[in-house]
Amino acid sequence: MCRIWMYLFSTVGVLFTPGMYHVVAIEVFTSKEATAVNGTSVHLKCTFKSTKPVSEKSASVAWSFRSTGQIKEENFFFYQEIAYPPQEGRFKDHVTWSGNMLKNDASITLQDVQFSFNGTYSCQVRNAPDVHGFAGEIHLQVVQSVKLSEMGILAAAVGGAILLVLLILSIFLTVRYCRRKHEDTGMELERSEWKQPGVL
Repeated sequence: MCRIWMYLFSTVGVLFTPGMYHVVAIEVFTSKEATAVNGTSVHLKCTFKSTKPVSEKSASVAWSFRSTGQIKEENFFFYQEIAYPPQEGRFKDHVTWSGNMLKNDASITLQDVQFSFNGTYSCQVRNAPDVHGFAGEIHLQVVQSVKLSEMGILAAAVGGAILLVLLILSIFLTVRYCRRKHEDTGMELERSEWKQPGVL
């Protein structure tokens, strides 16, 4: 926590330093939407562009969450030199750092996602003196999982039904073909006997 407060105070100091006539804005890039199956992991990608050299000490990232239909944001992850994952709340033991600040990557991974994770995630990056800029936002939708066994049973049932229909259709066509062939052969024999003169 001390490191976080030191960073906040240093940021304020940069903003009000005499001779600082303009502030450079940092650019943050994220995908607009992401989908994850309940119980799986999802990678929330966040990259950034800064006009200043990036180092582990100068750069930091903060992730926040806003639940669907809510206005209040919840700060749950911070990174500067090391990761500060949440120690309580819905995201405890669910967030891992998967970025690399030296490669302009501020991504995280949510593990074992729950339906309560539905909402908007904001990625805010700082790289002093690049301390201003818009946060990147990702809307995450968590969907119902389908067990592999259920998928296997469904696939087997559909596949079995199709094979059964094809088998019945093949038998029907084969029988019909054989009957027609037999009838055509019988008619040809009758015609040949009728045309040939009888032997006394």
